[in-house]
Amino acid sequence: MLSGWGDDTFDFVRHQVPRLIAVLIIAFILTRLLKIASRHLAGLSNRQGLPSALRAQQLRTLSSVIYSVGVFVIMFLAALQILPLLGINMGPLLASAGIAGLAIGFGAQTLVRDFINGFFILVENQYDIGDTIKLASVQGVVEDMTLRRTVLRDDNGSVHTVPNGEIRIVTNLTRDWTQLPLHISVAYGADSDEVIKLLKEVGEEVANDPRYAEMIVAKPDVPGIDRVSGSEVDYLLLVKTRPGSQDAVSRELRRRIKACFEKNHIEPGNLSRVYVVDAPKPS
Repeated sequence: MLSGWGDDTFDFVRHQVPRLIAVLIIAFILTRLLKIASRHLAGLSNRQGLPSALRAQQLRTLSSVIYSVGVFVIMFLAALQILPLLGINMGPLLASAGIAGLAIGFGAQTLVRDFINGFFILVENQYDIGDTIKLASVQGVVEDMTLRRTVLRDDNGSVHTVPNGEIRIVTNLTRDWTQLPLHISVAYGADSDEVIKLLKEVGEEVANDPRYAEMIVAKPDVPGIDRVSGSEVDYLLLVKTRPGSQDAVSRELRRRIKACFEKNHIEPGNLSRVYVVDAPKPS
């Protein structure tokens, strides 16, 4: 019996151990190469001048996903090669793993859907951290995003966590540029040509102001009259601004339009309009 064990051990060391060592070495080398590639990809996120299609968050997440999935695949393939060398029958193990994987798959459908949808959101560059978006009936600024969920903060400060699997339609309000439409109400009797000329002058002044020139990406446009109603006429002023700059540009335009109209004696529309506010309750 001892002689048989010795022969089996010698045969194992002679034939199986070199194969086992070769599989481990190949798995180690592939893992190291994958680690180097993922670090290089993550390092690109810290560089300046990346193309617009590449984002720091996108590169970091992709590098993490690629490394995790790659290591799992390498270890799985290595195990398939090592276990038969140890004399373990892979048939029953693969059958058991298939049944267990099927059960887990049915229970984790939602989680898998979140990860798959999050992966395509990231790869397709649908939105980034800091963007203002609408999704799943919620609007807000993206504060965090992973493969599983997206975190938004709305105007009231409330935080919304949206699973990526629930996202069907994404409306990005701050991608590349934002259209700022201003509706200016003027009295019906005002000269339309003069009003349009004054609005164009105000728009050009703001666009040429060093404080706002970098915020505006196109020359302001005044298409003309947008609506006529009773004693007032609405004129439309369109300005394309950089994402997040529309509020500052809007406030400055309104301030200058008011001052310009007062200087040129342009009356606002519907002076008889009454605004009702909540009055304090009598004590």
